[in-house]
Amino acid sequence: MSYTIQEIATALGAKSAGRIDLSVTRAAEPASAGPGDLALAMDPTYAEDLAKGSARAAVLWSGADWKALGLEAAIFVTRPRYALAGITAAFERPPEMLPGIHPTAVIDPSASIAPDAHIGPFTVIGAHVVIGGKVRIEGQVTIAEHARIGDNALLHSGMRIGSRVVIGNNFIGHYNSVIGGDGFSFVTPEPGAVEEARREFRISGSARPQSYARISSNGSVRVGNDVELGVCSAIDKGTIADTFVGDGTKIDNHVQIGHNVRLGRDCMLCGHTAVAGSAVLGDRVVLGGKAGVIDHLVIGDDVIAAASTMILSNVPAGRLMMGYPAMPLERNVESYKAIRRLPRLVQKVADLQKQVSKLIENS
Repeated sequence: MSYTIQEIATALGAKSAGRIDLSVTRAAEPASAGPGDLALAMDPTYAEDLAKGSARAAVLWSGADWKALGLEAAIFVTRPRYALAGITAAFERPPEMLPGIHPTAVIDPSASIAPDAHIGPFTVIGAHVVIGGKVRIEGQVTIAEHARIGDNALLHSGMRIGSRVVIGNNFIGHYNSVIGGDGFSFVTPEPGAVEEARREFRISGSARPQSYARISSNGSVRVGNDVELGVCSAIDKGTIADTFVGDGTKIDNHVQIGHNVRLGRDCMLCGHTAVAGSAVLGDRVVLGGKAGVIDHLVIGDDVIAAASTMILSNVPAGRLMMGYPAMPLERNVESYKAIRRLPRLVQKVADLQKQVSKLIENS
């Protein structure tokens, strides 16, 4: 594929200069860019790297002197990472798939599949499944009975969709992710040690041995439009009601979403995050890598939790949280500073003790 500088600039809503009819075939880092590449030098720190490559055109920061950089054409952007989203989308290489249904796919006769859907090898589609238009399903995907997949979805190899799961339009599911596994929900016949610990913050040791009874997941999962699910991530079914993921939410690799969780719109959950059962997250909540939310909490809109934050209580809207247990970021930073000062404080106390002891001895 190739685009002219003018076409790319128009798509980005950006200004351009020089030979705007010049064609480029891919985006590249400045130092390795060739004559047919579009060099990405959207910050002055990359200016020196342009001389190491041989690009004729580049994406530059606003106000850059493109002629002095030896270029024949340039595109100027004010928000580099946003521009990067548009550029990478233009040059993206979609999965190579043959049209239609691969002969090794196993599809129940009652399933409804749009004529323009692509079904890869060894994929299994269960009874009464509905597959929307322009859906691309790679090899070895499993979609259980009564599931519904919206238009323009992309399911990468090894993905598993459970029964009765409903997924909206423009969904992307990455390798070996799972939507619709059973929730992790068990109970003992009588109150046990875990319930005592949560209620009284202690274990008396009087609890008798008991086995766990499994609570079935009779709900399912509903996923909105424009959602993306990362590699090896899982969203569990609800117990009675459905687990819910709002429109525009993006979920990274190795993320666990428990049963009955409700995620709002445009949330972002980074790698190794876990949200326990029945937690409710508002819109635009961001959880950094390895963050955690315990069960039955309510997290307000626009909350941001830094990496490794463990949220143990409800969080009002608009809070920036950090630490274990989670607290407002400024308080966590102060606590961390205090911890770093502890060795000096201990030494000062020890010195004062010595001085007091000498005074007592000399009195």
